[in-house]
Amino acid sequence: MAEKFIMTYATMFNPPEELHTRFEEALAGIKAKLGQEYGMIINNKDCFAAEKFEDRSPANTDVVLGVFQKGSEKDAQEALAAARKAFPVWSGMKWQDRVALIRKVADIIDERTFTISAALAMEVGKNRMEAIGDVAETADLVRYSCYQMEKNDGFIVEMGRDPLVGYSSTNVSVLRPYGVWLVISPFNFPAALTGGPSGAALATGNTLIMKPATDTPMTVRLLAECFRDAGLPEGVVNYVTGPGRTLGQTLIDSPEVDGVTFTGSMDVGMKIFRDFGNGKYVRPTVLELGGKNPAIVSRNADLERAGIGIVRSAFGLQGQKCSACSRVFVEEPLFDELVERVVALTEKLVVGDPTDRSVFLGPVVNKSSYEDYKKFVEELSKAGKILTGGKVLTDGDYAKGYFCAPTLVVDLPYSHNLWKQEMFLPITTIGKVKNLDEAMQLANDVDYGLTAGFYGSKEETTWFFKNIHAGVTYANRPQGATTGAWPGFQPFGGWKGSGSTGKNAGGHYYLPLYMHEQIQTLVE
Repeated sequence: MAEKFIMTYATMFNPPEELHTRFEEALAGIKAKLGQEYGMIINNKDCFAAEKFEDRSPANTDVVLGVFQKGSEKDAQEALAAARKAFPVWSGMKWQDRVALIRKVADIIDERTFTISAALAMEVGKNRMEAIGDVAETADLVRYSCYQMEKNDGFIVEMGRDPLVGYSSTNVSVLRPYGVWLVISPFNFPAALTGGPSGAALATGNTLIMKPATDTPMTVRLLAECFRDAGLPEGVVNYVTGPGRTLGQTLIDSPEVDGVTFTGSMDVGMKIFRDFGNGKYVRPTVLELGGKNPAIVSRNADLERAGIGIVRSAFGLQGQKCSACSRVFVEEPLFDELVERVVALTEKLVVGDPTDRSVFLGPVVNKSSYEDYKKFVEELSKAGKILTGGKVLTDGDYAKGYFCAPTLVVDLPYSHNLWKQEMFLPITTIGKVKNLDEAMQLANDVDYGLTAGFYGSKEETTWFFKNIHAGVTYANRPQGATTGAWPGFQPFGGWKGSGSTGKNAGGHYYLPLYMHEQIQTLVE
């Protein structure tokens, strides 16, 4: 009997044919509904605003995927009021009953995987396998929160008994929800990075407001429907759309928000951290804020593993991952051979419509990213040497989208700012080092510490894990030098400027971030 295929970012490179067939069917369904209007969801009901905005495909900006609501301050207040009203009922449920409902959410996501992933591919520009992976990971993240609640028996722990003569004194530690939780998600993983923290917030008893990136409201709307259709009580999950500077800022500034999870750039995340800190008291802030992720290649590395791992992590999702491999440090003896291999592999990558089976790179997400690419390429061409790429693609089918060629750069001085600045684009810099100590010094000399990769001998990997400053680390991995986390396998989170909590999502220590501790002492 054939073993069942389990979708992860590590297994996605050789899927069964059925995945392609089902994706094609779902894609036809999404295309048949292009341009329809979608409301916000507040109190389990569709809500509409006076102002609207169009969600257009970055692969062809003539295509309107849907029309969405430009939510106002009033909409934000209504969502907050709904979540606040629902909190006593939701938090008062037995944790086992909450978990049972959240597991239903994961099951519905499973059923709708291909529909959501087809919309995601068109909306984000993510290739079909990465899009399916995003949605599959979402269901696994939601289930992992349920598993952790069960494994830890609801986080209720009996403590020591006071040695009181003539009395019986019991002490119980209980982790309890904070209240109303806000999840602000990014464009690049709109399913997983909305659904993952949402599942954690809900499983632990908080009520929820989802606020997607303006570039990706459709994916998050389809995800919000999974939560609604699982039968969660009114007001437990609310979905609002609109600009970050107005709707988003209203939510951040509100004293009605008890905790926030944000994934995005370091600049925006630090502003949220500071603004949220202006409240009456300290509230939990869970931030994942990007990376400038290195791969170190030893003279003892397996050339094929290193080459393919670097290319997959550098150019998957057009480099628009906080875990993308944006810097490569190679020991001198292997430098020329490794660069030649990486260039050859990069030049084989197909750029185009992300829903097309043969395509690896779709478009970048919007005009702003497209213009940034042009600006960075011009700067890099003057300071270093571009080996491949270095141009936007504008002919034929590329004419109406934001397509950028995958770009490799060498001979860039280590003093150049783009060794340290996150570009979030299909651009990777490769540098030569005399030895591994020099590579490690350069790898750690950034404000970020999210992911990192290494290729070398087994003894060298021990040294790498001990010395690298990053929250997610990989060695000798052809599936991706710096990318490919999965709940229960590679929990995802960063050090330094890449994260605020020191605890990784999809791991042992994540769920308690969404609860505060109460000690209950009873003397009888």
